[in-house]
Amino acid sequence: MYVIRMKNCAFFARHGVLDEEEALGQRFYVDAELTVEPSRPLEDDSIEDTVNYGVAFTVIEKIVTGHRRFLIEALALEVAKALTARFPQIRKAEITVRKPNAPVPGVLDYVEVTVVWPE
Repeated sequence: MYVIRMKNCAFFARHGVLDEEEALGQRFYVDAELTVEPSRPLEDDSIEDTVNYGVAFTVIEKIVTGHRRFLIEALALEVAKALTARFPQIRKAEITVRKPNAPVPGVLDYVEVTVVWPE
């Protein structure tokens, strides 16, 4: 087993409960920590037997920039499920979604949610 980490994947999207969040949109950041069990030994040096992180990025991008979700929790879960479906060698996907401009009555750097799939 080994772990692939993708950090701070940035996308512009329109998620959130408030109508203003949909109208204005904002940047979201995604981290993916993927625990992988290769189907062949790593010494074989075969891209077909691992997780192509360029393809993984595209999977994440399609979901995050796709249809609106009210909850970043739901967004993170959808990303985790899609990655494990696309790459069966992923045994666990830990997905974190950060929302730097969360509509809260105060100052903060961001709100983030982490989902682990499968649980």
